[in-house]
Amino acid sequence: MTGPSGERPSGGLARVVGGGGSRAGRDSGGAVRRVGIRCDAGVKSGVGHLIRCVALAEELLGRGVEVLFLGDVAGSAWARTQLLARGLPLVPAPESPEGLAWLVGELRLDAVVLDSYELSPGTGAVVMETGAVVLAIIDGDPLGQEADLYLDQNLGAERRPFPRSARRLAGARYVLLRDSVRERRRPVRAGRAVPRVLCFFGGTDSAGVAPAWSEALRATGLPFQATVVSPASFAVEGSFTVIPPTDRLPELMAEADLVVTAAGSAIWELLYLGVPTALSWVADNQLIGYQELVRGGIAAGLGRAADGAAVAVLARLLADPGLRERYGRRAGGLVDGRGRERVADALLALS
Repeated sequence: MTGPSGERPSGGLARVVGGGGSRAGRDSGGAVRRVGIRCDAGVKSGVGHLIRCVALAEELLGRGVEVLFLGDVAGSAWARTQLLARGLPLVPAPESPEGLAWLVGELRLDAVVLDSYELSPGTGAVVMETGAVVLAIIDGDPLGQEADLYLDQNLGAERRPFPRSARRLAGARYVLLRDSVRERRRPVRAGRAVPRVLCFFGGTDSAGVAPAWSEALRATGLPFQATVVSPASFAVEGSFTVIPPTDRLPELMAEADLVVTAAGSAIWELLYLGVPTALSWVADNQLIGYQELVRGGIAAGLGRAADGAAVAVLARLLADPGLRERYGRRAGGLVDGRGRERVADALLALS
């Protein structure tokens, strides 16, 4: 099968396509039965889009909805495993809006979730012409996408203007969390003499900053035990353990006395767990979230560079358990873990 301009999805398309009929995916009552999620993950793009979409997929699967991922997961075996472990099919997606709309028809999708900065601005509008409901997950700017429903889960998004007439789900009430995070709680503990530090920058560390921030921790000269999650192994002197991306990340978060990370999608998991966090940012689209969290005293701000000023902030946090826990208390409760239920309710109500 080929789509417009000869675009040909490869692999398991025949396996997931059922019989004919453009709206055969709906049951007799018109309810959504099949949802496609268009997102990518890889070394350059990171895995944040994939992880928040996996959380939504878990919720939809629990409601009896069939979910397929449309896109590419390249260069990260860990990211691919997230789909395999949940039985979520991955279908390569054509690049053009017309090609994606063709695929939506072939797969008989009732709804499509778009979560990518790389899609052409007209993608949502073209997909909507197929009759499928479109949910666009955004981070501030909708980047020209038209949709029936928008989701911006960033803290404070509900206070920012939005240049679209369609409904928007905005703010921390709609944060998408995975099962492995929702089922976990951070234990209450007394301050350790030697704090445990977790350092990670997404599932792929696309900016390659983990070594620099490890050196910044070392430069504090204070005692700590650090676990650094990095797809690339590297050497650093001191009490560091460098590990590859792992499904144990929620457990490591909950056990940490301090997490050093970027203001990406993992920050919502940290807020839910109430973990003291020191933030940087590695991409411009993370700056809004960084500023909101730092200005609100919810996370400590490190700036973008692992420089002397950042080392001083890390030193204060490592030396003062009370300071760390104040950040943790401010963070706890901002995310209640039910955001994905609210998003699924809104999406399925559009059918």
